[in-house]
Order: sequence, then C-alpha cells, then structure tokens
Amino acid sequence: MTEHREISIIVPVLNEAPLIAGFLQHLRVRAPDAEIIVADGGSTDGTAEALEKTGTQVVKTRPNRAAQMNAGAHVAGGSILWFLHVDLTVPEGCLDEIRRSLAEPGVVGGFFRIRLPGSGLVYRLTDEFAHYAGILLRMRCGDHGIFCRRSDFFALGGFAEMPLMEDVAFFRRLRSRGRLRILDKRIIADDRRYQAIGPARLTVAYGLIAALYYLHAPLPLLSRIYDRLCCRTRNFL
Repeated sequence: MTEHREISIIVPVLNEAPLIAGFLQHLRVRAPDAEIIVADGGSTDGTAEALEKTGTQVVKTRPNRAAQMNAGAHVAGGSILWFLHVDLTVPEGCLDEIRRSLAEPGVVGGFFRIRLPGSGLVYRLTDEFAHYAGILLRMRCGDHGIFCRRSDFFALGGFAEMPLMEDVAFFRRLRSRGRLRILDKRIIADDRRYQAIGPARLTVAYGLIAALYYLHAPLPLLSRIYDRLCCRTRNFL
C-alpha cells in the first residue's frame, strides 16, 4: 500500500542530468515528508538514466513545462501541490511553512521569496525591486515555488499549455479563488542563466517580457523575444 503524503512536489525537467540527482537528494533532506514527482519532457542527455538510479517517481510527456507540470499533478497523491524548478535550493522548514499558510482562513496558495546567490547590484535588483514590481503587477513566476491545494489546481484547469508565462497566468487565476501567502523564507534561485546570458541582459529581457505581458502583448511576440534574448547560449526549459 502506497504511503499517503500530504504535500506532493512536482518538478518539470528537460536535459538536467548534471543537477537532478543532487537536487532530489536536497529535497529529501529539506522536505522529507513530501511525495516527489519528476515530469520529464523527453530528456536526451542522461537525465532519465540518472532518475532511474534515484528511484524517484517519473512521468514522461512532451517538452512543454505547463504540460509536464499538469502531468505530474494528475498522478500526485497529495492534497497540496508544490511546483519547483530543478535549480532551486529550498529553505529549511519549507513544508511546515506551506502547511501553516494553507491553514489560515481564506488562503488558497502562496509562494516563497527568492534570492539569487550573486553579489552584484543586478542580483539585488532582482531580489528586491522585482519582488515589489511583481506584487504591483500581480505577477509571480515559477521559480518562487508556487503552491496550492490540489482541489483548487484542478478547479482552475491546471496550467494553460502556453509556450511561456503559464506560471504567471495560473498565479493570476489562483488569486481569484482567495488570498495568496507570501513566505519570507527565501528560495535560492541558481544564477546559471544569468551567468550564461549576462545579468544585465537577462534582467532587462525579463522586465520587458513582464511589461509586455501586462499590456496584453501576443504570446508569439513574447516567445520570440524570449528565444532571442534569454535562450541564446543554451536551451533552458
């Protein structure tokens, strides 16, 4: 008989062989009571083989982050779903923070604040200014570790299978069902994309895409900007 776990962590991956084993070990230390599901979008770099060695539950689907997270949610057994990227470091006591948040009246979900490990000004700009800009624009991305109840996730139809901004779109729909809790404990977001593409370039690109999305620019335009400015060096999911 499968042990029931209250919180299911869903991790979408695509070609993450260098990170996946270490990340899963980290989750088992920081979130030992959670069910962990990896949604693989068709990795070809050895990720699948690395996952086999860990014994982690894996679902396979096409390479689209929204589709992957939806597939993971469909097989998850927990009453709470927590969506995480593979290049994050979660804080100690994270599961208790999530449980306490959802026990508050009217709260339907939430997210953690993030911190980039770099010491430059552009990293602190992302940490602080982007946080408050996100509150103002009612936008939050997946690297913040969005969580919610399973029932609310499926009532909203899950993530819209868009080429990007699926996390922001879901976040906005989730807000319509109740309060979202901002957790002050920080998730450390890996700065590999900043290092690969350039901190200033990536910060400007993210800001431009967010502003255009807020102004209802068409998704194909945002995808072209993202591909041109954010994915030139390597194929990030």
